Amino acid sequence: IMLGRAGMALGDAGTATEAYAQAYRLDPENRGAALGYAEALTRSSDPEDNRRGGALLRRLVSRDHTDIRVLSLYAFSAFEQGRFGEAVAAWEMMLKLLPADDARRA
Repeated sequence: IMLGRAGMALGDAGTATEAYAQAYRLDPENRGAALGYAEALTRSSDPEDNRRGGALLRRLVSRDHTDIRVLSLYAFSAFEQGRFGEAVAAWEMMLKLLPADDARRA
């Protein structure tokens, strides 16, 4: 997971994707590995990676619809893939979870 984070921070998509993929294969129940892998896939320029990342995010949301990081990434992924209804639904869920004074509400 640390190599994946480093790859993301350095803009090295290949390293990030491979590191998160390996972490996810080793422990698919690890939320950090799953979310990192989904993020790397959704940032890829490959439409198939984007589709796989979106599918992984849908699974993560279905398991826990209260994780704001998952909802946020899912909403942006859905929006970028033209699934506007799903994006709006995820953003609306996020609004219900965010405290009233949270800057992300602006």
